[in-house]
Amino acid sequence: MNKREAALVASKAAQQKLLAVTFEERIAKYVVKSESGCWLWTGYKYSNGYSAISWRGKQVLGHRLSYEQLVGVIPAGLVIDHLCCVKACINPQHLEPVTTGENTRRAMRSHCVNGHAFDAENTWMHRGKRYCRKCRRNRNQAWKQKVNQHGAQ
Repeated sequence: MNKREAALVASKAAQQKLLAVTFEERIAKYVVKSESGCWLWTGYKYSNGYSAISWRGKQVLGHRLSYEQLVGVIPAGLVIDHLCCVKACINPQHLEPVTTGENTRRAMRSHCVNGHAFDAENTWMHRGKRYCRKCRRNRNQAWKQKVNQHGAQ
């Protein structure tokens, strides 16, 4: 057997070994389990915050792969909703197949992530997205305090 044939055999053996890895083994070093029960993906994420996992030669959405590997097939016409609202979470107990319409409806939460109501007085719209005025005020005040502290030194 020449070097090229030996390299080809070694490559095929490596591919077989890679295919034999279970989903749990593949994700173990990239998942941090939070107190809330989320399995937070610490590996590569798309710019929108969703996990991206290389699996069997393809890059796939982590939450979809997790559901398919640990629960079952995603029914045709449905998408996976994060019940925890954490895009990087791949815990199958936090995932549910729903229609696109239901997923969109659920995304329109009544409160911001800090618990402030999205009502007429507290909601600021910009480019089709809702923002919490109270959170914005708090961020601005924190920034001003930081700038004033640096200026006083």
